[in-house]
Amino acid sequence: MKKLKWLGMLSFGMLSVGFAQTQDSTKVEKLEEVVITDTRFAIKRENSGKTVVKITRKEIENNQGRTLAQLINSKSGFEINGTRSVAGQNLGYFVRGGNNRQVLVLIDGIQVNDPSLVNNEFDLRLLDLNTIETIEIVKGGSSTLYGNSAATAVINITTKKSSIKAISASFISVVGTNQSQDINDYRAERFTNNVTVNGTLNDFNYVASFGNQFAEGLSAAESPNSEADPFSRYNVNLKLGYQFLDKFSLTAFGSTNRFKTDIDGFPPPNFTFADTNDEFLSKQKRVGIAPKFLYKNGSIQINAAYTDIERETISAFGSVNEAESFVLDAFNKYTFNDNIFTIVGLNYGDYKSLFTAEESFTTTDPYANVVFVTDLGLTVNVGGRLNNHSEYGSQFVYNLNPSYKIDVNEGYAKVFGSYATSFIAPNLSQLFGFFGPNPNLEPEENLTIEGGLEYNTKNGFRISGVYFNRDEDNTIIFGAVGYENAATDATVQGFELETEIDLVKDLSISANYTFTELKDGTRIRLPKHRANASLDYDFSPRTFASLDAQYVGKRMDTDFATFTNVDLEAYSLINLYFSHKLLENNKLKVFVTVNNLFNEDYSEILGFTTQGRNASLGFNLKF
Repeated sequence: MKKLKWLGMLSFGMLSVGFAQTQDSTKVEKLEEVVITDTRFAIKRENSGKTVVKITRKEIENNQGRTLAQLINSKSGFEINGTRSVAGQNLGYFVRGGNNRQVLVLIDGIQVNDPSLVNNEFDLRLLDLNTIETIEIVKGGSSTLYGNSAATAVINITTKKSSIKAISASFISVVGTNQSQDINDYRAERFTNNVTVNGTLNDFNYVASFGNQFAEGLSAAESPNSEADPFSRYNVNLKLGYQFLDKFSLTAFGSTNRFKTDIDGFPPPNFTFADTNDEFLSKQKRVGIAPKFLYKNGSIQINAAYTDIERETISAFGSVNEAESFVLDAFNKYTFNDNIFTIVGLNYGDYKSLFTAEESFTTTDPYANVVFVTDLGLTVNVGGRLNNHSEYGSQFVYNLNPSYKIDVNEGYAKVFGSYATSFIAPNLSQLFGFFGPNPNLEPEENLTIEGGLEYNTKNGFRISGVYFNRDEDNTIIFGAVGYENAATDATVQGFELETEIDLVKDLSISANYTFTELKDGTRIRLPKHRANASLDYDFSPRTFASLDAQYVGKRMDTDFATFTNVDLEAYSLINLYFSHKLLENNKLKVFVTVNNLFNEDYSEILGFTTQGRNASLGFNLKF
């Protein structure tokens, strides 16, 4: 009761400080929103054929103290399972009823994944949110532009850009609690730090950063007298750029991302989930280059990256994984005029992983895409890709994505649709790995149909809705003896609603709702109903506060003690964020977060601990 009273006083104090500020914030003219990921060209949102989710630098800064996965998890269509448990919990990307294998992650335009992981995904636990400039998310089939696995979503992450000053720096430090619903001692057990130095010297620019995170206090297993499972991560990033000529530039980059976490598992002889002393370690080293040549009406660019991966699980079912990948994407972008945009490219990937022997495959995919924006309001986005897989031969995928918009006063209304196919090859771990491999697996094929509406006044109100239907053929599942292709097709359908409203000056609300229905079969941890809402208020140019809510509906999970499916109850979480800027030119920002404000007791993954009420305090110093 005392803790609740203290939190209430803290919230009231935040509001009091905010209202005490001079409410003289000037109205900022809204710029025309531009999106890129769905076409790979910078086009106006009104001409985009999909509801692209764009997370700006401002939104990232208003979520400091949270993780990348937690931020993405507030968007429509997403349920990233594991974000509300211990820091080292495995993440499940349940997007539109899909799984990790159907989500593709890009970092600065280059595909990233781990060929030794079961689903070939990129582990978002490796990244530090403070190193990111913007995020764009396109849901639905996008294999034409991005290749294998881009079936339910593409998450395009752009890292921080260099300052125009010779030297600029940013220091971020956050300290917070890390406790369950039953523990309310409010000890400092979670720490995040990041330092970034960047700048521009004539034709040379640079960005260098170091970050670390540490958390303890929570056990992965939900059991009496359980031992804490600490999590630690560090990140080192360096990006260098040079403008050789007006039309030729080169960017080179390197990064090391590493984390270590204690985990709980299934020890013999009973093989039931328990509190154990198991560990998991993951490390990725990545280097790459991106030369770009501009010419009249177009550009030629190459994105190339090499990744070295090491993972180790220390448990009764322990394993050591070594993998590497080389990805090259060479493409020519040409703009015929203000209405026609084309891209032609070749994407190559070489993936290797060590099991009992080294296994590998390659992909060589030519692709082309055209965007035609007519003066009549009709936009057509059409393209195709020929997947050439060294193990599975050739597979043609394509997309047709028309949209039509009409001007409404200063804004617009548009209707859009999409018909897209996707190709998902079995991963090396599924074919040759340590647990249940099946070298006879067939590739999975997805067909996605979408249709939607959007209305945007461009003056503080936007609402959109989209219906989606995805059919999976040869769905890859883990059966009684290992990996296999499902005997029947699976179909997932649903719809998403999104809205953004500026209620009054400096006060805005955003909300989204997702309905997902699996028409055939069953899937665990997939909620049918899911909703998010956020209320944001700029008390002044220096003071900001937000209150956000998240609802997750009923879903099923597997009880591995009995190997039966059980229902998990729905739950709702309320989170609070407050920040205030100090010093000349707002160089210092202090912020407070309170997650799970009302200490909701819920289950995210059966048998695993969830986070109770947790608070954090941090600062961001810039110069």
